[in-house]
Amino acid sequence: MKLTTRGRYAVTAMVDLVRHGDDAPTSLADISQRQDISLSYLEQLFAKLRRHGLVRSIRGPGGGYMLLGSPGEISIASIIRAVDEPIEATSCGKKDGVGCRRDSRCLTHDLWVQLGEHITGYLESVDLGCLSRGAIPPIHGKGLVKLSVTESQEQERSAVSHSDNSHA
Repeated sequence: MKLTTRGRYAVTAMVDLVRHGDDAPTSLADISQRQDISLSYLEQLFAKLRRHGLVRSIRGPGGGYMLLGSPGEISIASIIRAVDEPIEATSCGKKDGVGCRRDSRCLTHDLWVQLGEHITGYLESVDLGCLSRGAIPPIHGKGLVKLSVTESQEQERSAVSHSDNSHA
């Protein structure tokens, strides 16, 4: 899965909106300057965010954008979906798996589908409030958290690897 600039910039801009909003509209020009994102690109993104009910626009002097709802109610996944960014780890055209390889499923289809579901679940669990405070929840699950390896563990792993290769 590769998240494009559209999804990353939308999330970044929404975090900026939370951090600098202070119950007043925030101009896209200010977000553009602070985050080094093109103003015209932000205008496109915020039009989509507004259509999906995540922000509202305030016209006139001192206008800009404000969140609709509290930051704790807006998931990162909803922001990414609002700007038409797919959250999938497979390039298969259909959810049922037909078509990975034109007329059949690829051998690893289920792996990529489940990975996409884990990514979506995690992004649903992270809300804009947590992210804006830097309080990102950890990823739980077997094999998802990388632990540091001590030198002795690395040597042990290397010895096992060499003994496995000698039996081949």
